[in-house]
Amino acid sequence: MSPNEPERHPTPYADDPKIHHVDARTLRGLAHPLRIRLLNTLREFGPATASGLADRLGESSGATSYHLRQLATYGFVEDDPERGKGRERWWKAVHTGNTLNASTFLEHPDAEVRGAVGLVLHEVAGRHAQDLNTWLGTMHEWPEEWRRAFDISDFKLRLTPELSLELAEKVQELMNSYQDRVPDGTEGSAVVRTHLHMFPRPTD
Repeated sequence: MSPNEPERHPTPYADDPKIHHVDARTLRGLAHPLRIRLLNTLREFGPATASGLADRLGESSGATSYHLRQLATYGFVEDDPERGKGRERWWKAVHTGNTLNASTFLEHPDAEVRGAVGLVLHEVAGRHAQDLNTWLGTMHEWPEEWRRAFDISDFKLRLTPELSLELAEKVQELMNSYQDRVPDGTEGSAVVRTHLHMFPRPTD
């Protein structure tokens, strides 16, 4: 699982300072569709101004500026003073990703918190679908080597909750073992997006 997405179990990133552990307070600050898009964009493409983000996302600069300030209030983004010139304000992501123990928040006594985690999870699911559809629509533009490396699979397994969690953690451990193996700018390399979805299905 990419650390840019909510995680079912926080253990793999417990001691990683680059990963933000979402609590009830910061969850409220994140639970807005545009804020999630802004944060994902800063993490994927690097520092930007409110106007630059507005152009990329098709939003008004007033909206992006307001929601960037809200993200800053909750510790998700901060000023990038090395890039700012004059009145131009640049923003950067504070962390490379989040962990979010969804099951805890779904049982929270505060309805606002339960609603917030539902919004975040549905936004993440929508982004996964959008990423995949974008690839399917543009894969013809990529070299044959990358088209051969593409995979879209699903599996049906009968598991207990404990084994499902064990499998998720092993997959995450495998994904993490590939982090930083290819330096930025390596010829022929690309950023590869990998999604992990695990959920039970009724048997009748």
